[in-house]
Amino acid sequence: MNRLHMRNLINSAAVLAVSMFSLFFVQPDILFIFAFLCALILCCLNLSAYDSVLFLGACICFCAAALPLHPFLFFFPAASYCVFRRSRSLHLMIVVPLLFIAGVIVWKPPLLLFCLDLLGLLTAALLAREDADREALERKLILTQDDSTERDILLTEKNRSLLEKQDYEIYTATLQERNRIAREIHDNVGHLLSRSILLTGAARTVNHDRELEQTLESLDETLNLAMNSIRTSVHDLKDESVNLQDALRALIDDFTFCPITCCYDAGRFIPKDVKYSFISIAKEALSNIMRHSNATDVTLSVREHPGLYQFRIEDNGTDAHIGEGGMGLANMKERVAKLNGNIHFFTENGFKIIITVPKETKT
Repeated sequence: MNRLHMRNLINSAAVLAVSMFSLFFVQPDILFIFAFLCALILCCLNLSAYDSVLFLGACICFCAAALPLHPFLFFFPAASYCVFRRSRSLHLMIVVPLLFIAGVIVWKPPLLLFCLDLLGLLTAALLAREDADREALERKLILTQDDSTERDILLTEKNRSLLEKQDYEIYTATLQERNRIAREIHDNVGHLLSRSILLTGAARTVNHDRELEQTLESLDETLNLAMNSIRTSVHDLKDESVNLQDALRALIDDFTFCPITCCYDAGRFIPKDVKYSFISIAKEALSNIMRHSNATDVTLSVREHPGLYQFRIEDNGTDAHIGEGGMGLANMKERVAKLNGNIHFFTENGFKIIITVPKETKT
């Protein structure tokens, strides 16, 4: 039971208690008990989600019964409380006091009993007004809470999107910086080392001093080792700077043969051998579509699962076939085999290539 129902129960008990003070002025009989039970039923129904029209009709009938049946006038506050609480109609707000006045005129109760009934009627009106204000505040509170919850959800979603965008921008900037460093090393340090190797080789060629021969040989060997180390580092940086999603997107942008749909659902940190294999296979597959297919739609997808990577490309061409001596498909099989993966070709309803590569593959 929520707070509003609890408050309604307390108010209903209060107006019934006020009505029960009539026992000090009258002797209870069957009609008195019947009126009390009817008032109690109305108060109980007032606590439930009873149909308002029928319920208000029953309350008005109870109030009107105070004209022919004297005991109903004693419990008039209980019925009036139900009407005041459930109805916002000005007509009913006027009808209830008029019925009370009519009942007083018909039965002419003692002054103290009249004051008691009038006090009960005013108490019912005040309690009903308080309930109405409380319900309005409760509804406003619920709306405010709902709005606050909705704003929190929107802000959380916005923050998540901003964090994802920030992470992607940082990741992209990192790849670009790696690419820049590799280019700088290749263009500057690599050229300087190449020049030093050439100069050392020339010096060894024209040298006739045996004492310098070993020194020049050691210098040449050191420079070549440094060159190999620089070359390896540059290749590693270059490989790490490749973003598979961006690379596939670039291939799709250059593919003008027919519309192509791309679905990329994989992480950013994919092994370089897997990345380069998928890129090469995508190039070969798109090239085959342009040369050998009459497709009007192509779908390319990359998905990362807990234990494997999946690459899938398919078209809706009707003249697809698998050639026996084609180098393209053979190269695809060879690349996937090096990754310990599986590749399958299908020609039903177009041409499909499905590749699965297990994670943590050592090549």
